[in-house]
Order: sequence, then C-alpha cells, then structure tokens
Amino acid sequence: MRVPRRSLILLAVLLTIAALTVALGVSVAARDRDSTAQRAAASWRGLVGGARAAIPLGQRMIVVLQTPSVAQRVAKARFATEAQERSWTSQAYAAQRQVLTTLAARGITVRPDFTYGRVLDGFAASLDPRAVSLLEDLPEVAGIYPVRAAFPASVSESLLAGGAYGPASGHLPDVELPGYDGRGVTIALLDTGVDLTHPYLRGRLVPGLDLVGNGDDATAGANPQDPSQLEQHGTELAGLLVGTNGPGGLHGVAPGATVFPIRIAGWQPAADGSELVYGRTDQLIAGLDRAVDPNGDGDAHDGVRVALVGVSEPYAAFTQGPEATAVQGALTLNTLVVTPAGNDGAAGPSFGSVSGPAGAQGALAVGATDARTTQPHVRVVLRNGLDVILDRSLPLLGAAAPPRALSLHVGAPRSTRGLAGASSVDYFDAKGFSLVAGRAALVPVGPDPQATVLAAARAGAAAVVLYGDPLPSGSLAVTEDESVPVVVVPTTAAVQLLAAQRAGLDVGIAVGRGRGGTNPTHGLVAGFSSRGLAFDGGVKPDVATPGIALATAEPGSAPDGSALYGTVTGTSAAAAGVAGAAALLAQMRPALDGPALDSLLVGYAARGRAPAVDVGAGTLRLGASAVAEVAAQPTTFGFGIWAGPRWHATRTVVLRNVSTRRLQLSLSAVADGESEALSFTLVPDRLMLKVGRSARVKITVRAPAAPHTPLVTGAVQIAAAGSETLRVPWALGFKRYSTNLLPHVTLSDSSFKASDTSPAVLTVQAGNVVRDDGVQIQPVSRLDVLLYTASGRFVGVMARLRNLLPGSYSFGITGRGPTSAVLPAGDYELRLAAWPTLPLDAKPSRAQVDFRIE
Repeated sequence: MRVPRRSLILLAVLLTIAALTVALGVSVAARDRDSTAQRAAASWRGLVGGARAAIPLGQRMIVVLQTPSVAQRVAKARFATEAQERSWTSQAYAAQRQVLTTLAARGITVRPDFTYGRVLDGFAASLDPRAVSLLEDLPEVAGIYPVRAAFPASVSESLLAGGAYGPASGHLPDVELPGYDGRGVTIALLDTGVDLTHPYLRGRLVPGLDLVGNGDDATAGANPQDPSQLEQHGTELAGLLVGTNGPGGLHGVAPGATVFPIRIAGWQPAADGSELVYGRTDQLIAGLDRAVDPNGDGDAHDGVRVALVGVSEPYAAFTQGPEATAVQGALTLNTLVVTPAGNDGAAGPSFGSVSGPAGAQGALAVGATDARTTQPHVRVVLRNGLDVILDRSLPLLGAAAPPRALSLHVGAPRSTRGLAGASSVDYFDAKGFSLVAGRAALVPVGPDPQATVLAAARAGAAAVVLYGDPLPSGSLAVTEDESVPVVVVPTTAAVQLLAAQRAGLDVGIAVGRGRGGTNPTHGLVAGFSSRGLAFDGGVKPDVATPGIALATAEPGSAPDGSALYGTVTGTSAAAAGVAGAAALLAQMRPALDGPALDSLLVGYAARGRAPAVDVGAGTLRLGASAVAEVAAQPTTFGFGIWAGPRWHATRTVVLRNVSTRRLQLSLSAVADGESEALSFTLVPDRLMLKVGRSARVKITVRAPAAPHTPLVTGAVQIAAAGSETLRVPWALGFKRYSTNLLPHVTLSDSSFKASDTSPAVLTVQAGNVVRDDGVQIQPVSRLDVLLYTASGRFVGVMARLRNLLPGSYSFGITGRGPTSAVLPAGDYELRLAAWPTLPLDAKPSRAQVDFRIE
C-alpha cells in the first residue's frame, strides 16, 4: 500500500557545525600571560574556529529504543552469565526487527546501516520524514537523533626528516609506570585505518574491523582520488599507544599492550565531490558496540579494557543522547572510553568548545598541555621600503631552522573558488608559472595549515609566512629535508604588507638564522585544547596531559623503503597517552573495573593552578593513580545553575574501597577562588569503608548570594589516613544567559497550494552563540514544530529534533499534516518551541509563523 508523503519532506541540516565555527572564527585576543596562569594564549582561532568542510549526512538518524541494551540490563542485574548476555543481545535485535516490521506494515522500508545491542538498543538508518513521524509515535522508541560528523582530533602532523628520531624530532610520550608495559591488555582504537605492516607496530596489532568500508581489517585507506594519500591518524595514535623498537629508542606508552583497531573514520565523500577523512556518529557508536564484544557473539565478557576514540564531534558536548548512552554502556560493560576534549580552543566559562563524545559523563575526556622545554625561534622582519612593519622573534613551525639568514621578495597566491563555492588559493598563475618560487609565500593560516604549507613549498617558496593566530612550534611539516622555514605572523602586519605590495611599493620579508630558546608555554594548557563545561554543567575535560609534537609512526614508507616516523599534535594525541596509562594501570591492578580505572586516573591528577574548565582534575599523575585506594563515580559533576537565595542542589557520589585494607574516610567540599557565598553539607562526612564495599555520599550546596563571577569550580575531597586524597571536581554556574534559542524563523511562502514537489521552506535558526564573559555555546536539547489551526486547535507534531548545535535548519512544508493527509484549505500556525540543555526547569524559547493553504 502506498503511503502519502508527510508534510516534512526534508530535515536537512544546512549549517550546523559550519555555522557555529564561522560564528566562532573571530580572533580572540590573548590576555597578559600573568593573568592567565597555567593557560596558554587563546591561539589557533583562525584554524580551529574556521568552518569545516560540508559533509553529506543526508537524512541519517539514530533511533534509540526503550528496550534495554545489554549494558542497561547488566547495570540492573550487577552480574550476568555469557548465555544471559547473548540472550539479551538477541532480545535487543528482536525489538529492532519488530519496529522495522511495524514500519514495513505502513509501507515504509528502512534498511539500517548499523544495529546496536550491547551499549545501547537501537539502529542507524536514512529515514524520510514519514518514517520519522511514525517512529516518534511508537511507544517502543525512546528518541530519534541526528547523525553528526566526527573528525580526527589532531591539528597537525609532521614527518621527521629522513625518518630518523633525534633530540629535535619531537616529544616522547611522557607517561610510564616502571615495571609495566601493558602486556595482556587490549586497547580498542576507534579511528581511521592503521598501517598494519609498519615495523613500529609489528606484533602489537590484530587485524581489527572496518566499519567504513565493511572490510575484514582496519587497514589505512587511500584517497580514491589520490592513492598516494593514506589515512594517517590511526597509525599515529597506534604508535603512541604500543609502538616499540623505534629509532633512537622511540616507543609508545604501553608497548606490551595489543591494539584492536576499528576503522570508524576514513576517506569518505564531501559535499563538493572531493574526499575527506572523517567519521560519523553512527559509525562511532557501532565501533563502541564492537569494542565491548570483539568477536560479535553477543557476549561482552571478552570486551577490551580500554577504548580510545580518536575522533571528535566539534562543540557537541551533549550528555544525553545516543553517543553519551553508548559511552556509559561501554563503561558499564567494563570498557573505559578515553576521548579527546577537542581542538577548538578557548571558550566558556560555561558551555564552551568541548567536543562529543567527550561531554558524556562516562567518557574520560582529555585536554592537551605543552611539555616541551625548548622552542626554536627565528627573527622575522616585514618591511615596506625602509619602514619596518614587524620585527619580532617568532617560533619556527617546522622541525628545523634555516641554515642562513634569508632576505626575500613577497609572493602571494591568487584566490580561486572550488566546486562548492569555497575560497581556496592557487600558487600558480594562469600560464602555470609559480607566484611564490624563490620568494616568501605570505598566506593565511586557513582551515588546514599543513596542506597550505606543503602546497607553498612544492610551488618553490623559499619561506612560508602564515598569518593569523599562533600555532605551536614544530607542529607542521614542509618537506622531508625541512629546508623551508615556516612562521606565523599577526594578521594586521600581513594585511599592511599586502596593501603596500598592491600599491606598487617595495616590500620584503627577512628571516634570520634559527636560535634555540626556552618554551614560554611549557607546562601550560595548549591554546587549541577545548575547554568549558559539558552541556549538563559538569566539569570537562576530566584531565590533561602532553599533546604537542609527540613522536610516533606515520603510514607508508620512504622512497628507500624505510619506515616513516613523524609527530602529531592535538587532544587525540594527549588522549592516547591517557589510554596507554590506563593499560599500564590495568596490567598492574587487573581487579580494577572500568569505572575504577576512570576514577583513579582522574581523581589523583596533579591539581596545579589551571582552571578546572581547562584541565578538569588536573594533569595526569599515573604514579599516584597506581597506589590509590578509593574510587568515585561520577569522577566530575555539576551542580547546575544557581536560581536565587533559597536555591540549593544535591548530588550523589558513590565511593568504593579498591584497596586491601579497611579505610577511614574524611570528606570535605572546597571551592576554587571566591567561595564565601557557598556552604556545603556532606552526608556522611566521615565513614568507615570495608574492602570492596561502596557507600553513597550526598553533597548539598547552598548560596544565599551570588559571587562576583559567572562560574565557581571546586572539588569534593576524600581523604584516607596514610593515602593520597581523591578529588572529585564540580562546577556551579551563577549566570543564566537569557538568549533566544529561536532568533530567526521564516517561511518562504505565507500562502501556497499543497505540493509534494514544490514545498514552502521553513528555515529555523536554532541555538545561539553568546559573546558575554567569553564565548558561550547555547545548544538546543529539543526542538518541536507543532501545527495548529488559526483558531488554536492543536493538529499534531510536525517535527521533533534533539541535541541541536547552533545553526540553521530547513524543513519542507508540503501542505500535508502529521498523519500525511492533505490539509484542508484554510489558515494555520506553526508554533515552535526550543528547550535549552540547562537549567532543566527552563522555559522554552518560542516562535510562530502563520500560513494559508490555498
């Protein structure tokens, strides 16, 4: 039977991440270093704040069912046999088949791309609006969520000259536990494919799975449009985890562990017809579902101990939804999920730039610090005739300094337009002659500075001078011999120089010989590292560790057949260090389950002076974690938003004795900085905890008056005699950002005839970006589009979307109602409601548009 189309023929995300990142693409001025102790300047805004390429996600959705997953059943039962878990997996799949059968009976055929049964019960598929409408009405369905793109969470890679590792080649992963190498522990790597034949990884990999190409192993894929380009990121993270016998003694954090690679990202089509390396959230969840059950038999007792997610969904710090449910499900099934915090730089102090799935409460989200003690510099002079525009010592972005001073003319590429209308640069003129050969190429940083530098060097540039916000030294590659120096200068100086050149004046750039020097950002949080809270107000990231210029393997081989090595920078590199640390800790203390590993790695971090929104509990301190005796869940949390003098909030933390002795615990809650307005009650504040036993502690906060700050952070401290103190960071917001979550709603036609082929277009700007006390992301937890008659009679729900990032969303209004029947001629109203993620009792933003069916 043919079912007529529903009125919403299109649920297309036009500008989600792109709109958000464009909004954030304005440079954020760095404050004086003394005022930002332990935080690097808010750099890389031009890079990480730039719009990412459009990804054709189509109408892909994730459908979550009410039937409990294996993880949810295990959480309730506390124990399950292998047979029980297989049975529960079968029941989850049976529930999905029943839903699909119900759709088929209505004439709608849905072919899932992925089905999930262990970490959550649901499936992912392309759904037309009719299917979405029917699914929303089924009692078996808990929710429907959009699929988003996820990108490898590194900001640059750099090949080491000649494949050799030396003192200037990059930073060794600085995580170790003497006497332990991770032997016997398996780490699932959810990332791009891996070079399975690389000698640095020999004997440390199993073939894995390919969820992008449905292959039998996780081999690094080649760009279909340029086979010389291999996926890099998975190989790099695998090297940081388990690399061994590398040049110059190079090795990974846990060289005795085994990596189970799951290719959940790789070369896939972009909207402009090119190929890009990315993953999707439906692929990510499928990877987690197999990480807890590697052989796919429905029993999760063979799950890996640690899962490292190498990709991130920019700005998507949602704590409810399929990704968060999957992460929590994996943790329940004893798999610790380590994720990058994201590479989108400073934001907040409330909702900032934390990526998904790092916002999930069950995820161990990792920020990046700079552990390099030295930083090579060169003197750079920009001149206009005899006038000096800029004379400054700048860090070199390549691995080596120029052998001699250079005095160069300036070459600027010409702008071109790509297939999708995106602006790009061309280093050659219309006749094929290089515009930068033998010159200093002056180019904007752009969204991919690595590609920009390589293209300029291949066009013959004698030096590459980027302009925009700062980049870490040593983070970009040029050529294998590293003969072309690369620096970045302020935009204002570059614009002034280019203007003088266009006016026909004599301009030039001088680059001096390189000099070594101390690294002014040593020990600070990297400028690109995402910060801010999760969307429930909880503290994220959880912990931080070095993530700049870490030496590792690169896929492929050099012309002489030798293996390639390089460096990688980003929060994914930092997350690899923590995942490796988790493997060492799991080997040393095999009785620890996933939640205990999580707590020990986070709760015993070195606090330092960095804000909690930058580093969570602090910087990783594996030695303290190794001897820790108390674990807590959750490892971080939020009290929400203060609502007045009579307001109070209570949160529960579960403590567990993971030692071999009975512990007498003393508890207290402390605030960072301004805390006079806060009072805490802990029940109990003292307790005796036997070996292996748990206890619940309720923490209540009151604040008769608001302090002079929009956000207060602190920690619950759990002290045991003769033992390290466990810290559980918390956050409390004191400012409600009264922003309209529906700032712009338009309908292309106010009067039209019903038409399935030429619908009116409803355009909804949902969410917001607030520039008040910093950059605040204002997402939408739920958007409803409701249909009423002009007299106020409710007709039905036209659309319901969840977990929306700020952006523009379009809906086709065909003149059919919620039941797919053609609406009678007359006047109607579309009433929209958008709810924030916090506070939970907030009223929705509302908007209305009127239209007439002719």
